[in-house]
Amino acid sequence: MAEQYIPILSRLAPPEGATKEKKRKGRGPGSGLGKTAGRGQKGQKARQPGNIHKLFFEGGQMPLSRRLPKVGFVNLFARDYAEVSVGRLDVFAAGETVDEKALRAKGFIKGKHDGFKVLGNGSLTKKLTVRAEAFSAGAKTKIEAAGGTCELIERKVAPVVRHKNKKK
Repeated sequence: MAEQYIPILSRLAPPEGATKEKKRKGRGPGSGLGKTAGRGQKGQKARQPGNIHKLFFEGGQMPLSRRLPKVGFVNLFARDYAEVSVGRLDVFAAGETVDEKALRAKGFIKGKHDGFKVLGNGSLTKKLTVRAEAFSAGAKTKIEAAGGTCELIERKVAPVVRHKNKKK
């Protein structure tokens, strides 16, 4: 009997009266919400899926998304680089190789990216070998001035296909 009151995850349940069952509309006259299912008789709101249920429907007037001009351009071949400053690389020990894996381990890069780019902010005092997809001109000079080397990685990234109607 006392075993019932031990809080175990598999036995957790909401308190009495906290949850209600969903009303099942349109299931015959005995349910109390049969036939028209609480929608009344005829009219636009009674019909389903009428225009009223469309996303961004504005009562028949031209929707805002269609009234506004279409601007901009999405480059399918654009690459998203994480950015790391030269000053942050000073955390690594002298002579160490800095790549994406090492930066992720230190928490400098998070999330999904097509690689990383080293920017010239800050200063570097240690000799490092930096392997990255891109370097700014300032970053390259600062790394080489500290006695380090910059290795450019060529990573082939497939373009993101953003077509809705793809032929199979």
